[in-house]
Amino acid sequence: QVQLEESGGGSVQAGGSLRLACAASGLTFSMYDMGWFRQALGKEREFVAAISWSGSSTYYADSVKGRFTISRDNAKNTVYLQMNSLKPEDTAVYSCAASSRATTSMTDDSYSYWGQGTQVTVSS
Repeated sequence: QVQLEESGGGSVQAGGSLRLACAASGLTFSMYDMGWFRQALGKEREFVAAISWSGSSTYYADSVKGRFTISRDNAKNTVYLQMNSLKPEDTAVYSCAASSRATTSMTDDSYSYWGQGTQVTVSS
């Protein structure tokens, strides 16, 4: 059974930082691209960042480019999202997802497995 479990969410003031982690089990982690998505209250889920299975390629939404960094440790079956210079508009539930597609995707329908999500709240 595949499980993705996020951690590291919380409340922070604008300008602060958080580091999210997503621990995977039940799949061959090193064969999956990983993505982070977020959904704010009353809004649709949106792409945040993705990383290829090897870690050699990364992709970011324009809204987080230069502030967020995605990385992975295949030995620990974990993907990370370092979030710096946080803004109130970054407030959302952040979820990680795994994709076995041939190319790294920024669309949620390409991802087969999802975590439950972790809340990030940024106050002004």
